[in-house]
Amino acid sequence: MDDLCKSSMRFFSDQHLCYADILPPHEVRARIQVAVLNFLKILNSPDPAISDLPLINRKSSNSRVSEGILTDVSWIFLSHSFCTRSLMRPNAAKAFVRVWKVMEMCFEILIQEKRVTQRELFYKLLCDSPDYFSSQLQVNRTIQDVVALLRCSRFSLGIMASSRGLVAGRILLQEPNQEAVDCSACGSSGYAISGDLKLLESLVMKTDARYIIVVEKHAIFQRLVEDQVFNQIPSILLTARGYPDLATRFLLHRMSRAFPDLPILALVDWNPAGLAILCTFKFGSIGMGLEAYRYACNVKWLGLRGDDLQLIPDGSLAPLKPRDLQIAKSLISSEILQENYREELALMMQSGRRADIEALYFHGFDYLGKYIAKKIVQANYI
Repeated sequence: MDDLCKSSMRFFSDQHLCYADILPPHEVRARIQVAVLNFLKILNSPDPAISDLPLINRKSSNSRVSEGILTDVSWIFLSHSFCTRSLMRPNAAKAFVRVWKVMEMCFEILIQEKRVTQRELFYKLLCDSPDYFSSQLQVNRTIQDVVALLRCSRFSLGIMASSRGLVAGRILLQEPNQEAVDCSACGSSGYAISGDLKLLESLVMKTDARYIIVVEKHAIFQRLVEDQVFNQIPSILLTARGYPDLATRFLLHRMSRAFPDLPILALVDWNPAGLAILCTFKFGSIGMGLEAYRYACNVKWLGLRGDDLQLIPDGSLAPLKPRDLQIAKSLISSEILQENYREELALMMQSGRRADIEALYFHGFDYLGKYIAKKIVQANYI
């Protein structure tokens, strides 16, 4: 225990770390204990005061881009700028207390060797501390504060990812002490991706696929599975059913490490939201705080893209929504967006229109597989 405390003391004195470690429970508990000891030490000093909590600044202005030198993968991460939570500022006092409440709850979870979802944590905190927690958003932000203070991942804190993700196609997945699951035989519902990252890390995976296809929409995923596109194009199909959750990104990253020769191709709507989803898989997300850089994969944009608009009737194009314009503004301001992606975004903005993948059904419900196959054969992805 003394060694752990010394290690954690050194951690708290090192202000150059700006990423979240994946740690065993005893090390996380030690960091929480050191945070409490530091707090009590200041209160016990000749000039007692309630210290501010130094947190890595999670605003986009503190984000940086890492360009791969020996790899094609680039990612975003947070730099060394700090912000604080203070009990002395009226508008930050409750946020200060919330950090300690969540740390206390995480300590109990780790002692009990349990894992909880963010939703479960919210209801527990709502019951125990209703004066401080009234919304899921407050809990989510406070968890990120704790990650930024202790600089360890949410999973290390005992917080499990909620997953909406599904996988299907030519891959066998085997959990410890279980029979292997053939994901090509799971039907249109696919194999549900667990939120337990430890379980996902332990999966034994085998495949004869030649591609991994990431699909934005659940309905499109179901269509491709029903049509068994993964047999026409030897592939693994994966969807997060919209904006990617941590568990789905984790599994995709595991696949990219296990099968490094398989290209990862994304099929998304031609609108700013579709591009934002692709970019989250490809570069990470500042919304993930200190875990922003984790699980970035070298994803290529298969479609829909501007040169596909010739396949879509004019009447199937819809005007951009206000939300699209907000997302586009955020993407344009990002350093990481590569030039050909910027050109696609500029075309969206210039035309003022958007196209859904479903518009390709104009050519028949079986057209999607043909569209994907032609794109792959022509290596028409960026």
